[in-house]
Amino acid sequence: MKTFVALMDFAPDAHEKRGPHREEHLRRFKACRDAGMIVIAGPWAEAYDGALIIFRAESREEVEQFILEDPYTKAGLWPSYTVREWNPMTVSSAAFEEIAKAAVLV
Repeated sequence: MKTFVALMDFAPDAHEKRGPHREEHLRRFKACRDAGMIVIAGPWAEAYDGALIIFRAESREEVEQFILEDPYTKAGLWPSYTVREWNPMTVSSAAFEEIAKAAVLV
């Protein structure tokens, strides 16, 4: 398994137009989180203009396929994105647990 980081760009009106697509988007994210493919994900805090998603997957193509099939991509809410393989060097288990506890969608 490899680790990938996806940087998602939101369309300027994504926050207003996400409603009809949000339930299916979140269902897919929860299922992939439960399967271990999505490690952590969320939009930027300062402005609703993008997001970061960390994936565990066999290939970049697997990650990109997930993104392309997401309702947000199909609806034009994610007009562009970047996927890069990442080599994590260290992690604080305590800090990661704190982040997990503070997550809005558990």
